[in-house]
Amino acid sequence: MENPFETQPSIFVVDDEEEIAKMFAVVLQTNLFNAVPYFDPLAALEAAKISPPDYLLTDVMMPGLNGVELAMAVRAIAPECKMLIFSGQDSSGTMIKIANEQGYDFTLVLKPIHPTKMVELIRGL
Repeated sequence: MENPFETQPSIFVVDDEEEIAKMFAVVLQTNLFNAVPYFDPLAALEAAKISPPDYLLTDVMMPGLNGVELAMAVRAIAPECKMLIFSGQDSSGTMIKIANEQGYDFTLVLKPIHPTKMVELIRGL
């Protein structure tokens, strides 16, 4: 019998605020994604090296490795990975703009965002 998680798109949800990562992961799981929350961007990067995700949903401002740096590193590992970067900081737009000027195609979504809207945005990638 086929494992349903093997046919679901995998998505890493990365935010240093555990409640946010867990909440988005649960919402995505109920919408047929194999979502895994990460609270440490370096742990998410290590996991991506072992099993690259289909999608990356990451906050920008995190200790150790910001979300834009994480997205760039995951893109190097998994070029087909779809990226959605979210932030509560208006200044994050500058980081995204610089990354896009370097050839990355990252979308920035400002927090707060309703979970169902997040699912819509991910499905539209």
